[in-house]
Amino acid sequence: MLDHRVLVFPEPREGYTGKREAVIFWGRDREKEVRCGITWEALHDHFGADANDSLKAFVANRAIIEHEARRKYLADQLEPDGSVLIHNDDI
Repeated sequence: MLDHRVLVFPEPREGYTGKREAVIFWGRDREKEVRCGITWEALHDHFGADANDSLKAFVANRAIIEHEARRKYLADQLEPDGSVLIHNDDI
């Protein structure tokens, strides 16, 4: 069986959520919207974010973060709800 999944990020859309302590962003696999995120801890430890500039750190490192989200999605490393969440040890 061939895997025809793709994950692209055609419309940059991100926001910080305190509930998950993460920056959430959206990808697309054809018609399916895929929620992705990166934890504040990963942003802090790998990209130097502090509590006030998580979104700025995300935007500055978007290509690296989207690459990791795509890798996890295609490897079926999903959260129980089907989303992709990048943790500190993923980078």
